[in-house]
Amino acid sequence: MTDNINPEDDDWISKTQRKKECDEVLELGEKMIALNHEELSQINMDDELRHAIEEAQRIKSHSALKRQKHFIAKVMRGLDDETLPAQVERILHKHDIYNADFKRLEKWRDSVIENGDRGINDFLEQYPQADRSHLRQLVRNAVKEKKNNKPPTAYRQIFKYIREVVDESPDITSANTENDY
Repeated sequence: MTDNINPEDDDWISKTQRKKECDEVLELGEKMIALNHEELSQINMDDELRHAIEEAQRIKSHSALKRQKHFIAKVMRGLDDETLPAQVERILHKHDIYNADFKRLEKWRDSVIENGDRGINDFLEQYPQADRSHLRQLVRNAVKEKKNNKPPTAYRQIFKYIREVVDESPDITSANTENDY
């Protein structure tokens, strides 16, 4: 009976691998159950899956919840939706993504102030829609404020302007994160 099993076949998956995949789907379902209604509405999914998740959120009994989790995993395995895990991870890690973007913008601001025209040119290479003269004026004001020990108004304005430019630009930031300052 085991003679029919050929591990070299492209379609053959070991029992251990199938169990691992099932556990991953079950874990993804548990993460989806933990999301609130607003976060769930951001995920593009089948109506049957959405209804099953909402039902699981209402269940209080441990054994009934366990059965519902397995039902959700069964529904998810039948969908073959490759984008679902990415959507859930994006929602779960949106705070981390926001912090990384914030740090990247701070690095741009610091580079523009510290490096002057070279920093401005580097920023303009990444974001050509930015206004060079406006950015130079903000940098001059920030340097002057720092020299005179005044509150960092222009420093904040540079950050605000850089954030506006980056937000308005097409999504080239994820492709060029290794070039960011």
